[in-house]
Amino acid sequence: MLHEGVEDLKKILVVDDMLVSLMMTENILATQYEVVCASSGQEAIEVYRQEEPDMVLSDLRMPGMNGYELQSTLQNEYNRTIPFMFMTADHDEQTEIQGFENGAMDFIKKPFSPDILLRRVANILQTVEKIQGLRKTANTDALTGLINKASSEEQLTEICKTKSGALLMIDLDSFKLVNDIHGHAMGDKILIAFANILREIMGNEDLIGRMGGDEFVGFCVDVKDEPTIVERTRQANELLVAEAKSLMGEDMAIPLGTSIGCVFVPNEGTDFNELYQKADKALYVVKQRGKHGCFVYRSDRQLNEMEIADTMSLSNMEIILEERGHDEEAFILHPDNFRTVYRFLRRTFRAERHSDCIMLITLEAPEDDESIVMSDVSDEFLEMLKANLRRSDVVSKSNSTQFIVLLYNIGASNVPDVVERIKSNWAEHEISSKVDFACEWDLMKVDDR
Repeated sequence: MLHEGVEDLKKILVVDDMLVSLMMTENILATQYEVVCASSGQEAIEVYRQEEPDMVLSDLRMPGMNGYELQSTLQNEYNRTIPFMFMTADHDEQTEIQGFENGAMDFIKKPFSPDILLRRVANILQTVEKIQGLRKTANTDALTGLINKASSEEQLTEICKTKSGALLMIDLDSFKLVNDIHGHAMGDKILIAFANILREIMGNEDLIGRMGGDEFVGFCVDVKDEPTIVERTRQANELLVAEAKSLMGEDMAIPLGTSIGCVFVPNEGTDFNELYQKADKALYVVKQRGKHGCFVYRSDRQLNEMEIADTMSLSNMEIILEERGHDEEAFILHPDNFRTVYRFLRRTFRAERHSDCIMLITLEAPEDDESIVMSDVSDEFLEMLKANLRRSDVVSKSNSTQFIVLLYNIGASNVPDVVERIKSNWAEHEISSKVDFACEWDLMKVDDR
């Protein structure tokens, strides 16, 4: 019986093979709850599948399938604890003990008064709400309301084994600039807005989670085609820019957007960890080729054969290429990218007539000192270099002990001062006394080819 005008009315499934008892129990509960009924265990399973009630109130002794068997069958089918309360005319204490061992939340003995039944049902539902609230708090990201990393990984591990669809790794592009320019409060607003955008573009059965920072994860149930992923990526980028401008102003120039790495399940496997690594490879391709797009990993094609799934205008491309931060520190590059910059400057050296310097710095620790972890030392040294060179200078870590530096348009007479400044600032670090410092430098030569 449904009470009109009452929202979020709890639904109770009553199961009893005795028709009179079933009708009496229904009449009592219908004063406060929506009630659905079944007169056997098998019928109750079908009703539960259709109605998915909040709890089950079942007679214990029934022909064919008793209350315990009904409880076990439903919980095995749904792989979760279902709130059960048993009715019984049996006054044997062993019956109650067995019921509680099987996971029953309460027992009530027939005949019962309406007040006692209503009170016990209310207690069960309140307990269930508290448990669900605690579980939701433990599984939910506090800022966005999406499920958190631990819950995402747990649920996706199961989903990837049992469902088909698209696993997505989702990154916000240039999000750090929001925090740097507008502050962390604005950054939080952007994260909340982006979470809402993901809810809008994803399906009702899809999973969305926040892995931390500006990293999100998604699973699109039964999505098996690239055009759908492309369209959802386009929508996410379009909506994000619009929302960012409404929050930060129409002149917002930060190249905000989203990059999405995708892998189809079960085409590429069913193990979540392996699938996540494949989605990460696809995301890397997007990042390397301009961001603000999506990419689908396929094991039957090589990365260098992949194409960007999204196209963009020249103005959007310029926004992506442009550096908009206010970073006054040196530019850190991967060795491969450093090599490209170096070769470009060699080519343009004669035309520009500037004086550039190439520098190699080597750190060396005593072989017998096991307390020194060179990977940690090199990270500390790199941060020091970055902070003490100009924003026009370029730095790359070639390995854990060597750094290559390009000093742009400096002149030979100024290089010794730079070397001394580096040594002096490094000496302020405690670990520097245990590590030898060596520096070689030379002016860049004209490329005569």
